[in-house]
Amino acid sequence: MSKPLMEGKKGLIMGLANDKSIAWGIAQALNEHGAQLAISYQNEALEKRVKPLAAQLDKEPLLLQCDVSDSASMEACFNELAAKWGKIDFLVHAIAFSDKNQLRGRTIDTTRDNFAMTMNISCFSFLEACKYASPIINEGGAVVTLTYMGSERVLPNYNIMGVAKAALEAAVRYAAMDMGEQGVRVNAISAGPVKTLAASGIGDFRKMLHWNALNSALERNVTPEEVGMAALGLLSDCGTCITGEVLHVDCGYHIQGMLRMKNIEQNVEVLTEG
Repeated sequence: MSKPLMEGKKGLIMGLANDKSIAWGIAQALNEHGAQLAISYQNEALEKRVKPLAAQLDKEPLLLQCDVSDSASMEACFNELAAKWGKIDFLVHAIAFSDKNQLRGRTIDTTRDNFAMTMNISCFSFLEACKYASPIINEGGAVVTLTYMGSERVLPNYNIMGVAKAALEAAVRYAAMDMGEQGVRVNAISAGPVKTLAASGIGDFRKMLHWNALNSALERNVTPEEVGMAALGLLSDCGTCITGEVLHVDCGYHIQGMLRMKNIEQNVEVLTEG
């Protein structure tokens, strides 16, 4: 049997919320290939969700409190990680947030406060995580964050989050140049819609799932486990020359220019259902 891809590797996953999270799909893939995981959580409520998941992993994970909206909390998290492990080999950033009430209506009506919060949590936290990871990540290490096609195209009820994801993708490219000097790769995965806790804040999300399944190249939706395997590829030695990339893991939905004509009746049903 071949050696597991992440045997002897250690790293931090930020943004694991529950067993439906894309971050959990990534954690499972890394775990299955021998990685030792650290998992951060924002507060006590999320700690209660994370602990049962941590118990399912083969190697007992390191649990760290980290509020990404607070620089002092971020620094403390990475300092504790360094104190306990010394070095890490990978970082997964799976964090985004916006006021769900402002994801409906017009993007131009987003408030200044919500814009600042959305950009802070969804984009700046990634850059700050890279900054604090930089001194402790080994040469040959890798960073992965999560984005969505709303960064490239206008999608209903995604609004200011699409703007934040576009900024995140630009941040990936700049971070890739910065961290490339130390032999560290930085990439993003643009996953198709997955029924997660975060997605529950997007209006008409059930319709979006159905629409994507009807019109993607593979005529189905992606699973968290499949996104996890893609992340595994980017974080492992399988992705040693890939950096600054946005990898679409969406069953080919991003390549389509119009709806599938053979599914025209079902597409109309999705558009017209209450």
